[in-house]
Amino acid sequence: MIVMKFGGTSVGTGERISGVAHIAARVLEDTATPPVVVVSAMSGVTDGLVRAATTAASGDKRTYRLIRDELALRHEQAIGDCGIDSEHARGLRAEIETLLNWFENLCLSISTLGELTPRGLDAVSGLGERLSARITTAALLSQGIKAHLVEATELIVTDNLFGAATPLIAETTEKSRARLLPLIEKGVVPVVTGFIGATIEGIPTTLGRGGSDYSATTIGSCLPASEVWIWTDVDGVMTADPRIVSNAQTVATISYAEVAELSYFGAKVLHPKTIEPVARKGIPVRVLNSFHPDRPGTLVCANGSSSPMVKGITAIRNLSLVSVEGSGMQGVPGVAGRAFTAVARSGASILMITQSSSEQNICFVVRTVDSPAVVAAVKREFELEMLHHDIDQVVSQDDVAILAVVGAGMKGLPGIAARVFGALAGTEINIISIAQGSSEYNLSLVVAQSDVDEAVRSIHREFALDRI
Repeated sequence: MIVMKFGGTSVGTGERISGVAHIAARVLEDTATPPVVVVSAMSGVTDGLVRAATTAASGDKRTYRLIRDELALRHEQAIGDCGIDSEHARGLRAEIETLLNWFENLCLSISTLGELTPRGLDAVSGLGERLSARITTAALLSQGIKAHLVEATELIVTDNLFGAATPLIAETTEKSRARLLPLIEKGVVPVVTGFIGATIEGIPTTLGRGGSDYSATTIGSCLPASEVWIWTDVDGVMTADPRIVSNAQTVATISYAEVAELSYFGAKVLHPKTIEPVARKGIPVRVLNSFHPDRPGTLVCANGSSSPMVKGITAIRNLSLVSVEGSGMQGVPGVAGRAFTAVARSGASILMITQSSSEQNICFVVRTVDSPAVVAAVKREFELEMLHHDIDQVVSQDDVAILAVVGAGMKGLPGIAARVFGALAGTEINIISIAQGSSEYNLSLVVAQSDVDEAVRSIHREFALDRI
């Protein structure tokens, strides 16, 4: 059994939804087992829903009505373009009209209250998947494929952390098997709304960034599926962002650990949370291009090939390097712990840490938007030490980026760092800070943000990743 997730661009128009139905039909024909189809909202819809809710909370009664009309027009166009027969189209239009009326009434309530709670935002922002799943189901039925809509609120049980909920695996396993397996046994393709779930009490939640991918891998691990296929608009996991490196290539095979490192450091193909459910059970994930379904894509599995030694190069931008400096830090236990506790109190996350061997300097990288609060929190923590000049300064260097070079083949192989540094030196790029994870899968560098694109290109050339 295969669980397939289709992203926002893959269901972005009626023609593309029709393509989704063709892919599902081909899988059904090849395997004789109905796949589980998980869909995102049409591209851009979730952003519009969030904007509607937030402007309504400020008292704006116009914007959400305009967005409602835009959604109605766009989904009506999709119904007309994906070849849905007239019988299914009539019922579908009525369902979509009912959902859009519900959305408008909810935004009116938010506007009247003048408040948007995380729970209310989740209720609004999950509407896009509910709309696209209905059109996808109708498209399958119109192509003669038995299909049935399943709201993920019936399957995925989560905690109550609205906006970034976590599935409760035992409860989700029980519900997913009870709801989906009987449909599959009857030859029916379940079409599931991605991104959303519900608490034990049945209150709708959303799974946060990458939520539809997370829905698919969670369901895949619970059934369990033989594989999870993530259909997107790129050919798989790339050696670098093709917008930066024009000859970036698709990586054929990559491990869970490698793809998690790439995702954490800026690659947007898969969110790190997506990998967790399937990695626990060793279920492979394929990343495929719905616009070119015959291309092989990337296989993500427990033990990816060690060739090439570097699998990918990625970057996170808009960062700041915060330094805590002072000769009085040397040999004093707990300084780093206090600094990181202060950062946590400010609500920021640390993306990378380095410390000088003399113990007179600790550097860590945070997002620039968090930098002022982080510096202020660390200064408060070490106020006494700064007064006694044990710590000289806490400073932030803005406009930096982390460059991550990732590959399991780097482990234990001498000379990798020298080649990376040599490539950057050859293009006169200064390295501000360096860190390497204990796994040796990832060598991370801090460079000026203005240098990051050229740095990616130079390392890509050094390891000949255009010829893998």
